[in-house]
Amino acid sequence: MEIRSLGQTGLKVTNLCLGTMTFGNQADKKTSFAILDKALDAGVNFIDTADVYPLGQSYDVAGATEAIIGEWIRDKRDRVVIASKCFGAMGPGANDKGLSRKHIMQAVEDSLRRLQVDYLDLYQAHQFDSTTPLEETLRAFDDLVEQGKVRYIGVSNWRAWQVAKANGIADRKDFVRIDSVQPRYNLLFRMIEDDLVPMALDEGVGIISYNPLAGGMLTGRYGKNASIEQGTRFSLGNNAGSLYQERYWQAATLDAVERYTNWCNEHNYDPVTTAVRWVTQQPGVTSAIIGASRPEQLDASLRAGEVPALTEEDLQWLDGLWFSLPRRREFR
Repeated sequence: MEIRSLGQTGLKVTNLCLGTMTFGNQADKKTSFAILDKALDAGVNFIDTADVYPLGQSYDVAGATEAIIGEWIRDKRDRVVIASKCFGAMGPGANDKGLSRKHIMQAVEDSLRRLQVDYLDLYQAHQFDSTTPLEETLRAFDDLVEQGKVRYIGVSNWRAWQVAKANGIADRKDFVRIDSVQPRYNLLFRMIEDDLVPMALDEGVGIISYNPLAGGMLTGRYGKNASIEQGTRFSLGNNAGSLYQERYWQAATLDAVERYTNWCNEHNYDPVTTAVRWVTQQPGVTSAIIGASRPEQLDASLRAGEVPALTEEDLQWLDGLWFSLPRRREFR
């Protein structure tokens, strides 16, 4: 497993990060513990979660993922880097979501309690909040770092101009800067290369990419005539499944997936390992988030931390997957 610095910080993380969105839903506590153990034994020191996880559940289940990690991490805190997020609705109240000072301060206390830790290594804004002044959000994050409850600040699903504007404010006000971004990025979705990646490279912001397998599309299990299976991300409740269907379940995407699977078979490449390896060797990427609902599903993703880099010829062919897809006006 390769160790990399998170952006311009001194924080060292592995180039693979364990995502935990399935914990408490697709994976029960025992299974989640087994997944965490397997990742740690393989050398992964980076764990990503969020207060609203598991995705696709109701308010009364939100936070279950952090609670599971909290039980597991008790005697392992010094061995792992923990990242969590806030923004999502944790209840029906008007102040139960967003990036207001009120919600951030409550959200971090709740996450620390569920995770049973004194601080978070990385705390991220899960979405951009257009209803709250950026200065209010950044001041709250700065206070959390000053109080020792958070070490570094990141964002997820923000556009390049939003990160640049936020860091401009941070520089003027002497607040802590945004050190990392967490965008969706994979062989079938590369919109961030237009602006977010160049900004991150120029500003020294680390990229922690999620969805390297495109919600499972790049595993090789889906062909042009595939149907949506229960128990997958495409069938999650609370509109989460609909979001993944909107992202990937189109004829052009399914056709690209079939071509990708055939190409991997011809070259004796594992589709999962190849897709994750592609992400980890892209410019600016610090770490790729991998996940599973069963421990054995991690095997192929973990091998991406060991296999040689893809060749220039490989990369040129893989470019064709993205360039063949119709352009859509979407970001998340």
